[in-house]
Amino acid sequence: MLNFELYNPTNLIFGKGQIEKIANLIPAKAKILIAYGGGSIFKNGIYDQVKAVLQDRTVVEFGGIEPNPHYETLMKAVAVIKEQNIDFILAVGGGSVIDGVKFMSAAAHFEGNPMDILQKRLLIKDLSKVVPFGTVLTIPATGSEMNSGAVVTIEATQEKLSFGGSALFPKFSVCDPTVIHSLPKRQLQNGVVDAYTHVLEQYLTYPHDGFLQDRIAESILQTLIEIGPKVVEHPTDYALASNFMWSCTMALNGLIQKGVPSDWATHMIGHELTALFGIDHARTLAIIGPHLYQVMFETKKGKLAQYGKRIFNLSGTDDEIAQEAIHKTVDFFHIMGMQTQLSEYTKDFEKTANFIANRFEERGWKALGEKQNITLEKVREIVTASY
Repeated sequence: MLNFELYNPTNLIFGKGQIEKIANLIPAKAKILIAYGGGSIFKNGIYDQVKAVLQDRTVVEFGGIEPNPHYETLMKAVAVIKEQNIDFILAVGGGSVIDGVKFMSAAAHFEGNPMDILQKRLLIKDLSKVVPFGTVLTIPATGSEMNSGAVVTIEATQEKLSFGGSALFPKFSVCDPTVIHSLPKRQLQNGVVDAYTHVLEQYLTYPHDGFLQDRIAESILQTLIEIGPKVVEHPTDYALASNFMWSCTMALNGLIQKGVPSDWATHMIGHELTALFGIDHARTLAIIGPHLYQVMFETKKGKLAQYGKRIFNLSGTDDEIAQEAIHKTVDFFHIMGMQTQLSEYTKDFEKTANFIANRFEERGWKALGEKQNITLEKVREIVTASY
């Protein structure tokens, strides 16, 4: 097992009726900015619950944070934080809102150009230079409620870039599974596939001796396969909703990544498809992931075979099992309402493949994956294969 450090200070408050606890979790004299997205919290009652709990507090609001939050929008929020002398930010929303708040937290007191946080992938580590924040999760998917990473889109350049650092863990996250009752099926489908692929990024690498990490990862995958289709059809079933929400959190709270290799090339390529074509994040992962496994088959064959045996109970030679495991993954994505071919969104495969590879070259991203063997040529091959 690889050396690792495990640090996760987020206070996770999970279950029904937990929103009322936020008043005691935010410092009593703090001036609070409530940040949210397009307004779904007004329809599902979450806004009213939060406002009622904070009725005796000094509160400022900032709404309109987009899916795949835009740098340009977030900088408007940063201006509000500075003008209003905000002491604490409360993110009320899904992964995009939480990611956006992480950027606000980092940018509000950043010395220099906040764009550098994204373009230079700076690690934000100094707690004295960030605005503390908590979250009320409304859409399970990204795990952002219990990690220190985030992704922000620069609209002007059509770039979707990640950043993070130990100072960007939420102080607390309230996770009430009943919030999924009003979510559209598409968002539920996306959440399941997003979490599933988060696990695969940390699991589908090569055989190693992180036995416990593998078993934990496999348990999340098995749970999502079991409950995914059901929770989409029955979001009011609390057992399904709670296991769905907890699986999404566990998929990317850092635990299963410790001591083992990880990939993340699927995400890096997928982010470009979202930035270029506006495809939902989870749906880009469903497109790229299986084709990446096919192009990198010889590298990943050993772990694909393990995955096939343990998750899908497949038998045969390792080559046969590994190939069938990819097919089973695609089948699951289809069951979850995903399209798995980029041609269903755009026809110009050569231009897209070259654009993404050239952009990676400009950034210096010339060797991706757990073995740093996904070259720019392999990136082109993966994108082309996805058609």
